[in-house]
Formats: sequence, structure tokens, C-alpha cells
Amino acid sequence: MPATIRTTLRRGLAAAAALPLLIGALASCGYGSQAKKDGEKVAATGEKLSADTVRLGYFPNLTHATALVGDQEGIFQKELGGTVLKTSVFNAGPTEIEALNAGSIDIGFIGPSPAVNGYIRSQGTGLRIVGGAASGGVKLVVNPEKIRTLADVKGKRIATPQLGNTQDVAFLNWISEQGWTVDSQSGKGDVSVFRTDNKVTPDAYKSGAVDGAWVPEPTASKLVAEGAKVLLDETELWPDKKFVITNIIVSQKFLKKHPDVVEAVLRGSVKTNAWINAHPDEAKASANAKLKELSGKPLPERVIDGAWPSIRFTDDPLAATLRAQAGHAVKAGLLQEPDLKGIYDLKPLNKVLKAEGEPEVSDAGLGIK
Repeated sequence: MPATIRTTLRRGLAAAAALPLLIGALASCGYGSQAKKDGEKVAATGEKLSADTVRLGYFPNLTHATALVGDQEGIFQKELGGTVLKTSVFNAGPTEIEALNAGSIDIGFIGPSPAVNGYIRSQGTGLRIVGGAASGGVKLVVNPEKIRTLADVKGKRIATPQLGNTQDVAFLNWISEQGWTVDSQSGKGDVSVFRTDNKVTPDAYKSGAVDGAWVPEPTASKLVAEGAKVLLDETELWPDKKFVITNIIVSQKFLKKHPDVVEAVLRGSVKTNAWINAHPDEAKASANAKLKELSGKPLPERVIDGAWPSIRFTDDPLAATLRAQAGHAVKAGLLQEPDLKGIYDLKPLNKVLKAEGEPEVSDAGLGIK
């Protein structure tokens, strides 16, 4: 073989061998589906912060997509450097609060009602809300053959996820505003309120055990896929069509001992939300990939496509709406008038936002002094 041909072949082979390295280097520059393979964990590299590990809890819900995507894409781990991220998945707020109080997790994504209940039951010593994650994503979906208008809800059987949870409180408050009466504990009255786990609700709807549900996504869109229709989007009931559905909480002990770790997780959350909002289709796919890893199967396309647009991802914890939600729980008889002063510590978040060139957010007068 002539020398010129051998030289050309060697150069071609060298270029081909280098191509995967180049592609890998380009992929590592950003987030998205090329950043890492499904199920592959991003390694803890770089300088370790004040803790060896941080344990993060969240739900396998689209309203917790900040956690799903931030974990899936390795954004949290990147901000934590050499501190190892360990995650736990929960299906109910009270269980996550118990884990936080027991020291099984350090930081969690959670709804407003469990956060309020956890703060009150610990007499203000257990947790702080340090950030927001999502707004919206809650709907009243019904059987269109039985319920055609909002007035038709009276006398029907409507599911909520759990007694006293965020959606249960919202539905009880809405019932009261219609002038109807329901016993908050038993769920009996002008409307029959069935407390049913979100995983069970679609089957309850299919069997006819309930006529509809006031539920978060993706459960609402799962019901729509079974023939239900959206009768009311809860965003329509709130000023500016915003209300908190997911907060970030942290153990006060962990916050005091490891403020740098909390700040790193918040940086990860802020960067994740920015990426989600800039790349909604990629982010939706990323969240679904994480759900597949956690549950063994992704959400069907028609379910996630119906659910995703109704959720707004925001760093603002929308503290004024949490205060209002607590008032709704008091009105429903599920909560005594709470003292929520000190439930928020937004100083670490506002520090992160300032560094990112974003405006600070308010604690609505409920922050630590």
C-alpha cells in the first residue's frame, strides 16, 4: 500500500476515534437528553462542601418536576460538587415530614399544607421553607355524563388525595364558597368527598366509585384520558392565576449546620427552573425519563402533554398564597389559627437569585427575624 494512502487511513481512523470524545465533550457542556444516559448517576466531583452527603426527598409527580429534572440531568449534583446527593421518593406529605423530622432526609420538595402542618406540630422548630418550585397544576375533572356545570357538583362523589392535604383543603374551601356544607372530617354533606390515593383515583373513576376528582397533575390528565373533562382549573380562583403547589423545605438543624449545602441545592433548583422554562419540550422528556426510572414506565404522551402546560415553574414560593391556604384550612375546621411567623427563610434563595441577576422574592411577612 502506498505511503500516502497509509497516512490518509491513519488520519481518518484517528479522527473517527476522536469523534465520540468530541461529542461527549459537547454534551457535557449543557443539560438535556444528551447530558447522560437514563439511570446513570452524575458523579460527585470537585470540592466537597461542609457535608459529605445531602439527602433530598420529592414526589414522583409533575408538580415536583423541578426535583425530577434537576436530579435526572445532574444539575443538583453539579452544584454540590464533591458532596454526594442521595434521593428518596415519597407519595404523601406527612410521610416526608416524618422523614425530615427523623433525620432521614435533609431537604424536601413538598406541598404547602404538609409544610404548614409540619411547622405547627414542631412548634416552629422542625423546618423552614427556603424556596418555591411550582404553581398551578391542579384541576377539578369530572364525568361529563353526570356533571355538566359547576352547580352539578352538588350531590356528587368527588375524590381528593388525602384528608387535609393541599387539594383537599382547596376543594373544601371551594365547596364552602358555593354555599354548600360538608363535614371536613367525614367528607359527608352536600358533596361527598372521598379521600383516595392519587394512584387509585383513575381506577375509582373508571369503576364509577367517584364522579370526579380535585387533583394535581398528572392524575388530572390521567382521568381526562379515561374520558373525564376539566370543569375547573384552580388557577382561575387565585389572583394573578398563581398559587403555590410545591415548596422547598429544609430541616432547621441542617440549615444551621450546612448553609452552604442548602445554598447549593437552591442554586440547582433555580438553574433547573430556568432550564425548564427555556427548554420545555426537553424538560418534559427529562421529567418523564425520571418517572420511568422511578416507576418502571413513563407517562403516556397524551397524559404528559395534557398536564405539562398547566404547571408554572417558579423560584418564588408565593408566600401570600400559602398564608391564604392556611386560612382556608382554618375555615374548614382542619387547623387552628396558626402562627406562621418564621416559617420562611428566604435569605439563601435571595442570595442565589441576586447572583443570577434575578429579582428577590418576598416572604409576605412570614420570614425569620
